Amino acid sequence: METPLTGNIHPGREPFQIADYMKAGGYRAMRKSLSTMSPADVISVITKSKLRGRGGAGFPTGVKWSVVPSKETSPGPRYLVVNADEMEPGTFKDRLLLEGDPHQLIEAIIIAAYAIQANIAYIFLRGEYHLAARYLQQAIGEAEAQGYLGRNIVHSEFDLSIHVHTSGGRYICGEETALLTALEGKRAIPRAKPPFPQISGLLGRPTVVNNVETLCNVPHIINNGVDWFTKLGIGDDGGTKIYGASGHVRRPGAWELPLGTPLREIIEIHAGGMRDGYELRSVLPGGASTSFLMPCDLDVAMNYASVEKLGSRLGTGAVIILDQKTCPVGMIHNLEHFFAQESCGWCTPCREGLPWVERLLSAIEAGEGETDDLMVLEQHVGLLGPGRTFCAHAPGAMAPLASGLKYFRADFEQHIHEKHCPWS
Repeated sequence: METPLTGNIHPGREPFQIADYMKAGGYRAMRKSLSTMSPADVISVITKSKLRGRGGAGFPTGVKWSVVPSKETSPGPRYLVVNADEMEPGTFKDRLLLEGDPHQLIEAIIIAAYAIQANIAYIFLRGEYHLAARYLQQAIGEAEAQGYLGRNIVHSEFDLSIHVHTSGGRYICGEETALLTALEGKRAIPRAKPPFPQISGLLGRPTVVNNVETLCNVPHIINNGVDWFTKLGIGDDGGTKIYGASGHVRRPGAWELPLGTPLREIIEIHAGGMRDGYELRSVLPGGASTSFLMPCDLDVAMNYASVEKLGSRLGTGAVIILDQKTCPVGMIHNLEHFFAQESCGWCTPCREGLPWVERLLSAIEAGEGETDDLMVLEQHVGLLGPGRTFCAHAPGAMAPLASGLKYFRADFEQHIHEKHCPWS
């Protein structure tokens, strides 16, 4: 099984410095792109590969790049921004790549920036990722000393500078337009779309925002070709995916596997199955803002379409396990507390609705809930759902609540009728 994204990463060892990275084939794709391909050629290859965003939305990467207007029709600066603000609860895949192989990301940024003709790139990094920041700054310095950043990279007449910007630490910064607003030094709130960032993004200029894992695929596609990439996946989606698992499994962690690997294989083989004394009750398949799946769903292929057919999302591929010894009401309350405090407050339904949901769940968990509370929670699922708020923050928060009310209603009712949490 090929693992292009994590092939250079070994636990307990510091990441490759530039000399070792180059010995392993690093920067070959960058030199190929800048020396033998036009920006349009690079975009064409990525489009044909059908690489989809690995940050949660799954939008086709080549299509996103192709929307950026040409230098002729829109002269002036344009930007590439790397979304490394990894704050989705249960998700740690980008941290693995940032700390394990930073030169892979630097090479990917150079290629992507060349494709959209951006001369400035920003890595918008989660503020708590101090080790990743140090490794990235070191890798950028090594690339500059090698002549791979700066002016006239590999005699291509292409210039690029990369800057690491550490986040102020708000979950909403993971939303691409809020990220751009924060990068401008303003309050992190989402923007109305259209216009999309590719047309009017950072400082009103054309901007592409890509996730870390998404970009790290780019050098390997350039090196090995479209057919190689498409055959890595299982089913219609090409490439690999870094899946994670947390909870009471024997080996929590992250693994690079073919995109479309069955959920059961991730949990039972790679994560080692449940710990002794614990039974799997349910899972969030793609991070905290996805809907619960049940044990009967474990044979689902972990790709975009298959998970959506079951009413959830692939999201970040971060599997969060709920076992029979953990209170589902308490788990959902914990998630909704996080989403409520992370609301940017820009739109009324999210600003007022999420704290209300959190207070009701807190009361139910404490044995102070009433039967009508469940009806109010269901109303909020609709009122805060897709199309009702300014961005996807509140609809994402409603995903675990809506599915939790569906699958664990008896647990909610038991809390209310018995006036206490049965797990406490």
